[in-house]
Amino acid sequence: MNSGTSPHESTPVAVILAAGKGTRMNSDLPKVLCRVVDRPMIHFVLDAASQAGIGKKIVVIGYEKQAVRDELQTRGESDIVFAEQNEQLGTGHAVQMCLEHLEGHPGMTLVIAGDSPLVQAESLRNLIERFNETRPALLLGTLTKENPEGLGRIVRNESGQFTGIVEHKDATDDQREIKEVNMSTYLFSTPDLLWALSNLSNDNAQGEYYLTDCARLLHQAGRAVEALPVLKDCESLSINNPDELKLVDQTMRAMGYA
Repeated sequence: MNSGTSPHESTPVAVILAAGKGTRMNSDLPKVLCRVVDRPMIHFVLDAASQAGIGKKIVVIGYEKQAVRDELQTRGESDIVFAEQNEQLGTGHAVQMCLEHLEGHPGMTLVIAGDSPLVQAESLRNLIERFNETRPALLLGTLTKENPEGLGRIVRNESGQFTGIVEHKDATDDQREIKEVNMSTYLFSTPDLLWALSNLSNDNAQGEYYLTDCARLLHQAGRAVEALPVLKDCESLSINNPDELKLVDQTMRAMGYA
């Protein structure tokens, strides 16, 4: 850390997105409460955050919010707080619901999905270490994926510097050849995050506020945005339906989570 940095500033907080239903899961449970390795998947996300040295964890709840709140309160951890997203208006909107918990925090804010139980504490620690070295406005955790179909591509200039995220559907043929992908793992300078959130627009076909737009806004404003391909292959496994849930469960058991 830079000299003169307070311990409070050096302790990251996390925003964990957990408001969705998961309509393709064929379950009435909130998606983050669907079980892998015999536990609701969000517990593994919280475990990884704690192991990476994250302090306060702000869990954004929405669908069946009381069920998620009740489940997480069984952990007995005072550093878990809740923010409510009662309308599903996008990932950026979800983080906007956390403003009261983020305002005044001078350090960094990690934003990750609560339905990503294979998030690795080591990857988060590596991101935090890099952030402390370079102090960007935003550091994206990315990975290289041989079959990046459907995922947002990380676009860099000839010098290798981040210039943007292009969603698969919007990508040119050349951009679709890019293997480095966005995995929705964001480490922000909190003041820069608050600035970006205040400038988000929902002027898009879905009428939603997207967290990926924060990267574009910060880059356009001349604030440093970096992407670090530090995530592991297992972290690319998503859970959107029962088959993917089964695959993640099998993968985690093979990795020794059971």
